Amino acid sequence: MFGWFKKNKEAEPLPNYDFVSVDIHSHVLPGIDDGAATVGDSMLLIERMVAMGIKKVIATPHIMADYFRNNAETIGNALQVLKEHVAPVYSDLIIEAAAEHYFDEHFLDLIETDQLMLMKNKYVLFEFSFTNRPPSVVPILQKITGKGLTPILAHPERYPYLTLAEVVEMREWGCLIQLNTISLTGYYGKQVRQSAEKLVDAGLIDFISSDMHHLKHADALQQALKLPYVKMLSERDLMNKQLL
Repeated sequence: MFGWFKKNKEAEPLPNYDFVSVDIHSHVLPGIDDGAATVGDSMLLIERMVAMGIKKVIATPHIMADYFRNNAETIGNALQVLKEHVAPVYSDLIIEAAAEHYFDEHFLDLIETDQLMLMKNKYVLFEFSFTNRPPSVVPILQKITGKGLTPILAHPERYPYLTLAEVVEMREWGCLIQLNTISLTGYYGKQVRQSAEKLVDAGLIDFISSDMHHLKHADALQQALKLPYVKMLSERDLMNKQLL
């Protein structure tokens, strides 16, 4: 009657990102931007991502004229180094690389000279300034789509000047939307969390990703798995797996 002989309840499986499988935005390549500084740092981040059910990582180091002048060579070299270390440990993990392009004059040059770092030879990840509203967004989106490419705006919830109506307009011009999953935890602050929730409520999210730079991001990503908004996203037709 004291329950001594009751069977132990089976441990519930930990929630994971199987519903996503592909992380399309991270800074895990060693030593080329503000993400992982060393291969050791990269491996720690990869370990956490694999443990959370991510099966493919598309690393997206910054390309930014004034700070991170990465290109196909610097990104390709860093990718090769990381793959050599990952392969013996996580043989089933797929690692590729593209870039997170900063919306500046250099970005326009890369568009015009066909030097963008693409995912699946089609998708262009880019970001805005966190403080200043960018000019000429629609004409540049038209230049990208006119080349048969698909732009993806990174973490719109983090731009305080960007309205929901403007995100809707960008999608109407062929731009897809990527949410940082950890934004929903309040990692970047209350305003960003509320903006992220509004974007989810409005059904405007096409991709979610980690934007992983360091272990604090990994911790926040793990916490995000418990959130109702992430469960809500898990029940939608996100596009991440299309990049598998």
